[in-house]
Amino acid sequence: MIELFRTNDPVLISYIVAILKDEQIEAIVLDEHTSVLEGSIGAIQRRIVVRADDEVVAKAILKDVAPEQLQDR
Repeated sequence: MIELFRTNDPVLISYIVAILKDEQIEAIVLDEHTSVLEGSIGAIQRRIVVRADDEVVAKAILKDVAPEQLQDR
């Protein structure tokens, strides 16, 4: 599994997962429950991961749909 993105923004997570799903790329959100358990301080970000085989295509899709969020990646 390759990490594509980290954020605490639930709307952005939902958007990215939906975009990848539309392209038949399975994205998994890690640390979702841990992030909820730690409260609202935002110390633990949720991670979006994909299979290594899908990495190149997924990164290209993300650069098209969320370039400002991915500037440091």
